[in-house]
Amino acid sequence: MEELHKPVLLSEVIATLNPKKNESYLDLTAGYAGHASKILAVTQNYKDSVLVDRDENAVKYLTKNLSGEVSIIHDDFYNATQHLFECGKTFDMILADFGVSSPQLDNSERGFSFLKPGPLDMRMDESQKLTASDIVNKWHPREIEKILIEYGEESVGMAKKHAREIVEGRPWSDTLELANAIAFGKHVSKSKGTKWHGKHPATQVFQAIRIAVNDELGIIERTLPNLPKLLNPGGRVAIITFHSLEDRLVKRYFKDNSSLGEESEFELITKSPIVAEKLELVINPRARSAKLRVARKRN
Repeated sequence: MEELHKPVLLSEVIATLNPKKNESYLDLTAGYAGHASKILAVTQNYKDSVLVDRDENAVKYLTKNLSGEVSIIHDDFYNATQHLFECGKTFDMILADFGVSSPQLDNSERGFSFLKPGPLDMRMDESQKLTASDIVNKWHPREIEKILIEYGEESVGMAKKHAREIVEGRPWSDTLELANAIAFGKHVSKSKGTKWHGKHPATQVFQAIRIAVNDELGIIERTLPNLPKLLNPGGRVAIITFHSLEDRLVKRYFKDNSSLGEESEFELITKSPIVAEKLELVINPRARSAKLRVARKRN
């Protein structure tokens, strides 16, 4: 199988989930099967495993490469967990990797990257209506300020500044043009090779817009309580996050649940998040912000 996406923390996921032959597996963000292919190679249990993704391109890839061996669901992970619970499904392992995949980032037509010109899209599910263009071209300045503060973790002052830049520069149609305007002023050409030092000034703005477009935090919040319902006793769940907002939700959920005494459903396998080692960061720089947390359902 051709590897289109290099999975982060792969060896750590394998070590902490500790898959065994015949165990069932649910991947809530299967993408291009980076983690799934390695886990299924160990379990050899395709018929009792399910792969989920909201991106149609990923689903097409999974269907082409794994069709007939494993069930594939095209939906967001909250809807998928609801459906699987209603069907009475349970699993020995669950994995959720909340990051944007390399094919999404590298394809400028998807509009996720601020390093290349492309349409202001950012939809993980291209069938949904809301796009990044709707936000930057139609939303009220105060709505934009709000997501920049909440989802981009910008200061109030920077959020107001960026919101004003976005509104005054309308209409926007190109990702690189917007990124350059945020970084260097609205009159910078989208084709100009402007340089910057350190983190790109548009990083947090694009993060905020992407989260808003895809309701990423809302879906995570709604999904977390469904996880113990889908695990067999002794089953393990591993979650990979890529920024503090996601990690905070997962950390709080695991901590609150595991501290309920006899009523707790989880015990923590990782007391602190696992991060990538130096060797992986050289091979796969996108792993630099990844954090892995793992818990086991009590018997």
